[in-house]
Amino acid sequence: MTTPTEVPAMRERLLDVDGKQIFVAETGQGTPVLLLHGGGPGASGVSNYGRNIAELAKEFRVIVPDLPGYGRSSKGIDPDDPFGALATGIRGVLNQLGLEKAHFVGNSYGGACALRLALDTPERVDRMVLMGPGGIGTTRALPTPGLNSLLNYYTGDGPSRRKLERFIRDHLVFNAAQVPDSIIDARYQDSIDPEVVAAPPLRRPKSLRALWKMDFTRDKRLNRLGVPTLVLWGAADQVNRPSGGRMLAGRMPNCDLYEVANTGHWVQWERAGLFNQLCADFLAGRR
Repeated sequence: MTTPTEVPAMRERLLDVDGKQIFVAETGQGTPVLLLHGGGPGASGVSNYGRNIAELAKEFRVIVPDLPGYGRSSKGIDPDDPFGALATGIRGVLNQLGLEKAHFVGNSYGGACALRLALDTPERVDRMVLMGPGGIGTTRALPTPGLNSLLNYYTGDGPSRRKLERFIRDHLVFNAAQVPDSIIDARYQDSIDPEVVAAPPLRRPKSLRALWKMDFTRDKRLNRLGVPTLVLWGAADQVNRPSGGRMLAGRMPNCDLYEVANTGHWVQWERAGLFNQLCADFLAGRR
């Protein structure tokens, strides 16, 4: 399991979760694994995990939702508790699919969603892989330039392809030459959906209370969270500081940390072969 392959044909459906629609694509058989994408402009599930789905589906039932507020899912999430809103939506996906528990893989915003879901309802999470998750030590330092670029996308003069390209090439990945223009073009088109522009799903916290709630290192439950967890963090991540990985490993009792050299914020895409192998082995209990 080392070479990324094309995304296979996937079963697609819209699930009704508390009156909102959440888009889900899935393929493969076996233990269910939910892949939760990041929160950058124009992000969606299948596009973010295009280099991983086929490999993981050889061993698992791979379920890839568009997070609430993104892709083909309903737009608008609670700005006062976005991580909680995401977790509630994805827990609703479990309920609609009749799943008592599942493995979770989450990148950035999706990692924050998985971690919040695990803190609120640990019995629903089997094993968890987090890649540069959001909400780690965010009240202990100023935002990184990459995170500022992300949070400013819909402010000022509004979204533009130039702003998105600058975020992706300058902050998201270690090697900008790896990113084809087609990815930027597709994400830009998705980012200017009028419903998303009207209510961006990722924005600066509106209050100190919201900011505090969005820093997991302030949550005392983290020290007791026994879910087996693998944290993968790009050593050159310019969006969420790699020191966040060490914060998690120092607090969570069953947390392994793997820091990936010459890699930015998008570990599952930049180092797909390594990610696929580590992720599959960890979720299957082989390490």
